[in-house]
Amino acid sequence: MRPLHLRPEPDSLAAARDAGAESLLDRSWAVMYQAVTREIEVTVTPQYLAERSAPDRGEYFWAYTIDITNRGSETVQLRTRHWRITDANGRLQEVRGAGVVGKQPVLKPGDSFEYTSGVPLPTPSGFMTGTYGMVSAKGEPFDIEIPTFSLDEPDQRRTIN
Repeated sequence: MRPLHLRPEPDSLAAARDAGAESLLDRSWAVMYQAVTREIEVTVTPQYLAERSAPDRGEYFWAYTIDITNRGSETVQLRTRHWRITDANGRLQEVRGAGVVGKQPVLKPGDSFEYTSGVPLPTPSGFMTGTYGMVSAKGEPFDIEIPTFSLDEPDQRRTIN
């Protein structure tokens, strides 16, 4: 996993905000997490959505935008996903399924696929990690890493131990 970076807000979130999803991002930058497996780069940009959250009821919601870029020399297809979602109380939820957002994209060398999804938690922080199940053009199955990323409500009081 590569270190955190700052970058301008992803186009998909900007477009969603412009289309009426108010204050999808409350800053002009976002934290980005990145991992590379077999020359396939996965970049994640999470964002807390205050307008979809209700802290007084223990409901917190994040959007996350994922960009998958094939920097290799062979065509690959994303077939499955496996998420491990952990809240601040240590409760683990696992999610497995076919593809992402109803798609199983084929990525030729140089191609990218971006999507935005969301996750609710009962706590103001947590983290997610996982893998995508891929298959090469030769039919070889393999997994690629989704970088572990933090889900943090921005107004949460932090304690340093």
